[in-house]
Amino acid sequence: MAGRFDLQGRHGKSRVRVSRVWRRPAEAGGHLFVEWSVAVSVVSDCLPSYTSDDNSAIVATDSIKNTVYVKAKECTEVVSMEEFAVILGRHFTSLYPQVSEATVTIVERPWERVAVDGKPHSHGFKLGSEKHTTEVTVKKSGSLLINSGIQGYSLLKTTQSGFEGFVRDRYTLLPETRERIVATEVTAWWRYPFEDISQLPSKPFCFTQRYQDVKKVLADTFFGPPDVGVYSPSVQNTLYLMAREVLTRFPDIASVQLRMPNLHFLPVNLGGKENPGLVKFADDVYMPTDEPHGTIEATLSRANSKL
Repeated sequence: MAGRFDLQGRHGKSRVRVSRVWRRPAEAGGHLFVEWSVAVSVVSDCLPSYTSDDNSAIVATDSIKNTVYVKAKECTEVVSMEEFAVILGRHFTSLYPQVSEATVTIVERPWERVAVDGKPHSHGFKLGSEKHTTEVTVKKSGSLLINSGIQGYSLLKTTQSGFEGFVRDRYTLLPETRERIVATEVTAWWRYPFEDISQLPSKPFCFTQRYQDVKKVLADTFFGPPDVGVYSPSVQNTLYLMAREVLTRFPDIASVQLRMPNLHFLPVNLGGKENPGLVKFADDVYMPTDEPHGTIEATLSRANSKL
């Protein structure tokens, strides 16, 4: 309480870029390389720094930044983003008496191992597209929240999609169709069931493998079997099926949130007085556009799960 006002504050450091190499021999899989953008935000009992000139309880954001590099150096064994976020969260809430909570957000730049003549390279990497993300909150009490996700996961199929039976009124111009390109850029978040530090498995849980597993399930459900695909009556239905399959396949995921904006491919018909049939659309030539675009999102959780 600051006078007649209720004051709550938090501070931290964002966009701390750190890379780490674990130099394993080729027979053990070769070097492992990661590049992370880390943000740390702490809830701290340092309110006098806001209401007066007393900075004695502030953990400087420069110190927070330095801690990221120190902890990366200390991780001599390979760790996932999620594990590294937990390490940072536990550090800030245990070392500083005034820090009651730490939230660590990490976005991984998608460096992928290259293959030369079909063989994985021991120390060569190329930049991919979609990004692995995580947000971990650790409280001094040991309370824990781990969310992981994907950003920029672009998926497209050239057929087996339609949109019919929607509301039609005087504002509607969109024709119904059973044949269209459907494309989206998926943003996904899923929550793990661990609610306390004590619930983390004694045997290391492979968060990185689970990320790869979820990514594959999302794509496989979107596309369907490789020879025939699967029909999508709406992005809404496809989104639900993707989320449901994640929860069905992985009991260690408590809930999943998907955001799937439309990436539109509009049929091209060109013509004029002198040349009325310059381009006549026959499910072949499209104009790509993502402005404006439809946005579809939903969260699916288990019946006994806390959102």
